[in-house]
Amino acid sequence: MNIYNLRYFVTLARIRQYTKAAEELCITQPSLSHAISQMEKELGVRLFEKNGHKITLTQFGEEFLSYAEKTLDVLDDGIDSIKRSAMGNGTIRLGLVRPLGINYVPEMAAAFIKKNPQLDIDFTFHTDVTGRLLDDMQLGKYDLLFCSKPSEEYHFTAEPVMKQRLVLITPKGHPLAKKKKRNINLAETADYPYVCFDKNSGIRSIFDEMLKRSDITVKVAYETEEDQVIAGLVANGFGIAVVPYMDILEKMSVEIFEIKSPEYERSFYMVSNNSTYMSPVVEAFRNFVIENSSVLKAL
Repeated sequence: MNIYNLRYFVTLARIRQYTKAAEELCITQPSLSHAISQMEKELGVRLFEKNGHKITLTQFGEEFLSYAEKTLDVLDDGIDSIKRSAMGNGTIRLGLVRPLGINYVPEMAAAFIKKNPQLDIDFTFHTDVTGRLLDDMQLGKYDLLFCSKPSEEYHFTAEPVMKQRLVLITPKGHPLAKKKKRNINLAETADYPYVCFDKNSGIRSIFDEMLKRSDITVKVAYETEEDQVIAGLVANGFGIAVVPYMDILEKMSVEIFEIKSPEYERSFYMVSNNSTYMSPVVEAFRNFVIENSSVLKAL
């Protein structure tokens, strides 16, 4: 029994006449009769019985019809869904670090939908720290990530899409804040405890590299994942910190310093896994981001 036989059976059950059913199916009447005979032989029961020039379903035919129709409905729904995806419709599963969820990723997603009004496009958005996002991409949970650069062990493709400015913050009244200049060398901060991003955060590796290049070690007093939590801890005297610049810092009880030395580059990346199939809609969005990335244009 195959899918064609099921379609033949359902069509014949609806029309109840071999000649007309064969015409609708674009096959010969003997071919239709043979297919139904083979189905009845395989099932071990009669599905149809003659009633003059027409045929009717037996009780087994009536029962089997409900199953055949459900099977074809599910199959047809699946075929329609796959065809829609092949045309560029579908869902794009994004993982992202929180700072990119404020403006960058929502704006990119909205612009992509606006550019493709003829398509049925959905997004899912999930925020986390870079380390866990990368691990979850390996498990197939995301189509694309927007996060820090992955290490080579992941074997992912990463395209830089956005640069981020880092600043040093201290509490109001901190010894460093008494200096008139508003830029600083990290080497000047070696004597003060830090509030740091934890080791799952992409920014932590950048901070550690900055310390190494400044040839200093510092006391890590506290660790956490959220940049605004770090800023809150600094504002309340728990230490100093290197954080991404955020507008909210201007309203908090902190002093803000530009980092003059060491030089650094903090970029966010769009990450994809080339070892897994990328649907047409995901590939289209990925290309859209690349085409509209100011960072890539500058390289």
